[in-house]
Amino acid sequence: MGLQDDIRILSTVPLFAGMNDDQMRLVAFGAERRHLSAGQTLFREKAPAECAYIVAEGRIELMANGRDGKPVLKETVGPGMLLSELALMTLVERKYTAVAQGDAEVLRITRALFQRLMEEYPVVAVRAEARLRDNIAGMIDDIAALERFFA
Repeated sequence: MGLQDDIRILSTVPLFAGMNDDQMRLVAFGAERRHLSAGQTLFREKAPAECAYIVAEGRIELMANGRDGKPVLKETVGPGMLLSELALMTLVERKYTAVAQGDAEVLRITRALFQRLMEEYPVVAVRAEARLRDNIAGMIDDIAALERFFA
């Protein structure tokens, strides 16, 4: 896979969609491609997240520890999915354990790379802030929908 392939994958991710060619090249050039074999763990739940990953090929299972301590499959994601988006902006813990369902490829994007992108292209920072604000508003709506269970 080459730089153009990585740019194509990045363009499918909502956070990066709409960026110009220079911005996309910066991210694609700075991203690290990583191969995972079937059953290989990409990251573990509760580990510090210093980067985000984009699924380029294959499928990744996202699991969380259940009440009995055993892993529970929460979701299976495929190409174009951005994992740990918030890690691009601040230090957070991983919400899930991510395991390759079969052979898979991911793009690793570090917080430092994303911060460089925002510094060189302030419009990216504005878009990231709007996306973060929308995500928080969505979480608030989800919590408000649960209010009837706790009243």
